[in-house]
Amino acid sequence: MAELENPIVMNKTITFLSSLVQRVAESNDLNSQFQIQKVSVFHGLTRPTISIQSYLERIFKYANCSPSCLIVAYVYLDRFTQKQPSLPINSFNVHRLLITSVMVAAKFMDDLYYNNAYYAKVGGISTAEMNFLEVDFLFGLSFNLNVTPTTFTTYCSYLQREMLMLQPPLQSSIDSSLSLGKSLKLHLCFDEDDPSHKQQQLAV
Repeated sequence: MAELENPIVMNKTITFLSSLVQRVAESNDLNSQFQIQKVSVFHGLTRPTISIQSYLERIFKYANCSPSCLIVAYVYLDRFTQKQPSLPINSFNVHRLLITSVMVAAKFMDDLYYNNAYYAKVGGISTAEMNFLEVDFLFGLSFNLNVTPTTFTTYCSYLQREMLMLQPPLQSSIDSSLSLGKSLKLHLCFDEDDPSHKQQQLAV
């Protein structure tokens, strides 16, 4: 969408995405004591000291990817967590998932993009680890990288609606929001396989 080219809109998009992902990670951190969460290659030994928003801003600044890549990366994160319910986003894996999803989105969307070694430097990890993360992420998505215009517009519209809200989202808006995975309790619930593209509402 053309609006994404506006720096102000892009900054708001990054801020909101960061806030959304952080809420999800914190929620799953609390839920980890009640449900089994699989440890994967995305799982770090410690929580990174850099905030999610600062990390996402760093990625966007140095990766030089198109604004649309962030939306597509968001779509990929949602697909990944829905396909891998035992790997919910949390404070130990969120940074690696972000850098990987943006890199994969850039490779799929943009004509020009940096290689894995560059993304590894941006993300603060080794090239070997970046390579492992990419492969694991692609298999986790079942290599489903195509994003239809309808899907892209749906995610953009959701973000635009949420960014217009000056106050914190009400419980009802959370219930019907776009999810980052079935186990996240903050649900997107946009079924891409449903031809009617109807959003479902799931209770928190």
